Amino acid sequence: MAEKRMFAKTIIDSDAFLDMPVTARLLYYDLAMRADDDGFVNSPKKIMRMIGVSQDDLSVLCVKKFVIPFKSGIVVIKHWRIHNYIRKDTYHETPYKDERNALELDENNIYQMIECEPSTERQRAVDDIQTQIRLDKISIDKSSIDEISVDESAAAPACKKTTKKTDKIKYAEFVSMTEADHKKLLDKYGEPKVKRMIEVLDNYKGSKGKTYKDDYRAILSWVVDKVEEEYRNGVHDTPYNANEPLFWGSITSSTEDNTQSVTLSEQPSGAPDQQSYEDILTNM
Repeated sequence: MAEKRMFAKTIIDSDAFLDMPVTARLLYYDLAMRADDDGFVNSPKKIMRMIGVSQDDLSVLCVKKFVIPFKSGIVVIKHWRIHNYIRKDTYHETPYKDERNALELDENNIYQMIECEPSTERQRAVDDIQTQIRLDKISIDKSSIDEISVDESAAAPACKKTTKKTDKIKYAEFVSMTEADHKKLLDKYGEPKVKRMIEVLDNYKGSKGKTYKDDYRAILSWVVDKVEEEYRNGVHDTPYNANEPLFWGSITSSTEDNTQSVTLSEQPSGAPDQQSYEDILTNM
């Protein structure tokens, strides 16, 4: 686990963050400092005792959606990928696989719970909550109380991912897009160029820590031009297909001087009697 962690000012300078009590903000910093390389913390209660804050402060972070809690007691920093970029050579994957599999990254690199299939179990009413939460100077409506994951009923459930046609697929570590958008690129530019486009964007995002709301649009906005220029400059050789004739023509023989001549031309449509360049050379 790394000794240093970073915090994005877009998160910690936001009104939503600064409106929380000082103790809740302190807890957030300590949780993030002790999180693993995927943002998971397996001992939030121990950390709370160490710094002298209460369960209320963790509840504030849950309600304000700065951390996501699980039934196991583990929590994850929701904006972890915005705060920190871990290099591949130093990255250690979290051991909390069940919790990680219950999450997905949205287009802004923010953790979200994967949508669950409809549950057949009775939803627990607000009045059933056994542990009442006191939040200093924070006003919470009843709809928010359902999200406070202090007791087991409110903790993040393990659920199966529901596949949608609009779901984004990871085509590289840092590049995701819908299957439909990927197919558009393939239809227009072909597989070799599309692979190169994804590689260029993946390397750029990975090295710079850059995020895009829509990787498909990012490819169209600048990656296409870069890859097309590479091909124009001969950086990538276009593979030769031996089954596709490059030249077409005919052989003319002369009985007077016992010579043969070759006439090359572009392939006319619907001309079955013409020969490929390879066939012409073979017959000479």
